[in-house]
Amino acid sequence: MLNIPVYMDYNATTPCDPRVVETMLPYFTKHFGNAASHTHGYGWTAKEAVDLAREQIAGLIHSEPGEIIFTSGATEAINLAIKGVFELYHKKGNHIITCSTEHKAVLDTCKTLERRGAQITYLPVNKDGSILLSHLEEAITPQTILVACMYANNETGYIHPVEEISKIVHERNSYFFCDGTQAIGKIPVDVNDGGIDLMAFSGHKIDGPKGIGVLYMRRKNPRMRVQPQMDGGGHENGFRSGTLNVPGIVGMGKAALLCIEEMYQDAERISRLRDQLEQSLLETGQVSVNGNVATRLPNTANLAFHGVNGPQLITEVTKKIAVSAGSACTSALPEPSHVLRAMGLPDNLAKASLRFSLGRFTTQEEVEFAIKTIEEILKYQ
Repeated sequence: MLNIPVYMDYNATTPCDPRVVETMLPYFTKHFGNAASHTHGYGWTAKEAVDLAREQIAGLIHSEPGEIIFTSGATEAINLAIKGVFELYHKKGNHIITCSTEHKAVLDTCKTLERRGAQITYLPVNKDGSILLSHLEEAITPQTILVACMYANNETGYIHPVEEISKIVHERNSYFFCDGTQAIGKIPVDVNDGGIDLMAFSGHKIDGPKGIGVLYMRRKNPRMRVQPQMDGGGHENGFRSGTLNVPGIVGMGKAALLCIEEMYQDAERISRLRDQLEQSLLETGQVSVNGNVATRLPNTANLAFHGVNGPQLITEVTKKIAVSAGSACTSALPEPSHVLRAMGLPDNLAKASLRFSLGRFTTQEEVEFAIKTIEEILKYQ
């Protein structure tokens, strides 16, 4: 029996894996200690659990455990990284470069810093969502203190050439921040091979709990520092004060471990289901793919529906399939996705685009249901 609506919005959030929940439960009750309590067993047990999770998460991105800073989520980690660099390195320069298709957590943080005197360059993208590396090279100046470019786009799944970007950034003596939220756990990520100095990601995108995230901060070659955004207690080596969310940290650690063990087999199965969904809908003759189909996450398909009433289509589809409309509702009318707009998609197609993102618990039956449902809807559009 299918649960309706069928869930195909894994890029928004994921269900918490039962194995993760099972691992977390004792840390709400039996092992409820504060990891900062150093004088008794309750605190020691909590700290041991945090240390293990730190190792598990570091293993997922090939970093050192000491380079993992726990936050409340990716948005806080993004703020800590970008604002923290700007405040600490402002004497060197006030210029930050980012991409026009970044997540709002990055774009809105940059907008805030503009009001504080930062100079922000927003790189344009091509029709497939890629940036021209020559544009990046031209944009960097001696005052550039940070380049912020996501690993993979949350709407189209496009994977940026991270290694090439970081090489350019470092050759010009700047730092590279990467929002890894959508890439972590879906594709292999190595912060050393990628030349990443700072990276944000969260637990709830990898079948872990909400309310827990990470800022990876490189400790050598170069040694990164940021200005803390929260004070009080000196937790996380002084970079993020506040009592640690031990159950959330334990859960994220377990989720990271499961990704290490199962990522490749998950990606193979999920990409096969994604391709089946996509190819079947393309055969209707009313659908095209937004973005680069060769360089994208294995779980993501952003599809434009031609010759239909966009809002009406979305209303009908989302009655039976939980998907993202690819746009943010800021008023009574949906605004076209800033990502699709930046890629040059006309507003009517942007408003008639749906993001399908599959995950660990997506089934063949669900994909077949989605195909049949959308085909039926298109007949009456």
